Amino acid sequence: MKPDGRIRVMEIIARLNVGGPATQVSGLCERLNHAEFDHRLYTGHVDADEGDHLDLKASRVRVHRVAGLGRAVRPSDDYRALLGLMAAMRTFRPHVVHTRTAKAGALGRLASLLSGVGAARVHVFHGHLLHGYFSPAKRALYVRSERFLASRSDRLVTVGSRVRDDLLRAGIGRPEQYVVIRPGVRLGPVPDRTAARLALGLPPDAPVVAYVGRLTQIKRPDRFVAVARAVLQQVPDCHFVVCGGGELQEQLERDIRSVRRSFHLLGWRKDVESVYSAADAVVLTSDNEGTPLTLVEAGMAGTPSVSTRVGSVAEIVKDGQTGLLASTDAAELAEKTMSLLADPALARRMGEAARDWTNASFSVERLVADTEALYRSLVQDRRDRLAAA
Repeated sequence: MKPDGRIRVMEIIARLNVGGPATQVSGLCERLNHAEFDHRLYTGHVDADEGDHLDLKASRVRVHRVAGLGRAVRPSDDYRALLGLMAAMRTFRPHVVHTRTAKAGALGRLASLLSGVGAARVHVFHGHLLHGYFSPAKRALYVRSERFLASRSDRLVTVGSRVRDDLLRAGIGRPEQYVVIRPGVRLGPVPDRTAARLALGLPPDAPVVAYVGRLTQIKRPDRFVAVARAVLQQVPDCHFVVCGGGELQEQLERDIRSVRRSFHLLGWRKDVESVYSAADAVVLTSDNEGTPLTLVEAGMAGTPSVSTRVGSVAEIVKDGQTGLLASTDAAELAEKTMSLLADPALARRMGEAARDWTNASFSVERLVADTEALYRSLVQDRRDRLAAA
């Protein structure tokens, strides 16, 4: 321990952007008990166009930049980041090295092994890269590397039990290493529907369906467009809101040309609460997910969701109670969406149930309490092993 008696935690993430991992980091940084934990965050960079959406400026976290740390595989940068992390560990002497995302998880755990600081190693899987990301050869390489890193980890944290089960089936880690810690979300004040639609330039009475998230291949915005086209055949006055951005932005704009009048492309917005409040339903069309925060936030705003049944989505959306789940077929997703639009009373009941469920199960306070308990257990386990030795 340091003279001040605090548990030193070195948290490593490749980059901070709009998304689940960074949102969890932000909540932890703000609420962690700084009298008990000396928590420092190490990252490659904060995305310039998205960093303002995070709450790190308002928190007491110490943020340290690591040269070379990023998502892309670049041997020279990766080596530089590895050396930087090792040097930082030898200076800080953390009790716990806490990594998030695949790249930071690999470099952070390797640096911990090579630095000789004796820290407990914990890695968080916010999802996994087993489906929809890689070719079979690259997937096999990913699995082999994660098996090795898991064997050198004290704990493996997943955001849902389905994610844990998928990883175990791939031979990554042992059951006793895993801890499930659900995400924690804090949503700002939710405006009423009329005010939200006025702020977004939406008609006050037309049906509205929202997509909130990055415009990337795994999220399948093209599938959302296909859902929209099917819905418009039955509900021609429906409006579709897209809140987010990404590398498929231009492709999306091309795809919606023939139905452009029905679409509202908002880009990234800080007042995402207005988007949820304005919508009659939120639709998630992903091929793969962990526990998507979009669905948690929509529930907290009292808006029912329609989602593909992937990852740990079913641990957020209770099918038939707080929303509706479907396969990855666009026609089925459209059918589920239209069932909510056609029955406002049903949508309202599901939205109210979603609000109760998500606020009770996905609070930031619960996330912080679970994480603090994890840190304490890791340090105590290390002490017990040293005492036994």
